[in-house]
This record gives sequence, structure tokens and C-alpha cells, in this order.
Amino acid sequence: MGCAGSSHAKGDETIKKITKPKPWKHPEPITSEQLKQMRDEFWDTAPHYGGRKEIWDALQAAAEAELSLAQAIVDSAGVIVQKADLTVCYDERGAKYELPKYVLSVPTNLIRDS
Repeated sequence: MGCAGSSHAKGDETIKKITKPKPWKHPEPITSEQLKQMRDEFWDTAPHYGGRKEIWDALQAAAEAELSLAQAIVDSAGVIVQKADLTVCYDERGAKYELPKYVLSVPTNLIRDS
């Protein structure tokens, strides 16, 4: 058994490969601007619900990145991915981080700007 900081402690069972969230639909069609506002509000308030700010920052960077970069970000930050779509994660101290789908992908009923 390795200690929590050793590379042996991260077996295949603790490292989940990040995937895109499944398509989802917002209760009402929303615009890109409304989606951006919802995301901004979430990221501004998320650290106040617990957990460490640097983990929230890493999760935000991962949520806004391509999948391969997102994987590198969560791995380097020590984030334990519970659900592959990043909706549930933990830090090394056991704090839980829940991300709503709207910060990870766009809804299928997004109103496209014309």
C-alpha cells in the first residue's frame, strides 16, 4: 500500500477517462448569453459551497478545455473523477465537487444567435 501522495496509490480504478456529457435539454430554450450568465454565476459562487478554490479553478479550466487537456488538468490537480463527465469529483481530502451539466456542455435546445 502506498501513501496517498505516491504514484502507486493512483491505480486504474481511481483514474477515470473524461468523456463529454450526454446530450441534455434545458427546461426552457435559452440563448448563448443566458447560458454564459448561468455559467458565470455558478463559477463565481461555487467556492462558497465548500472545497478548495484551486480545485474549483482547475475544474473550471477543465470544463472549458478540450477533452485531452481537461484530462491533464484534473490529473495534475489531483482531482478524483467519480463520474466520467465531470459532474461529480472529489479532491484528495475527500471534498465533493458537483458540476451542473450547463457548465460542461450546451443544451440541445440552445437558441442559436442569428
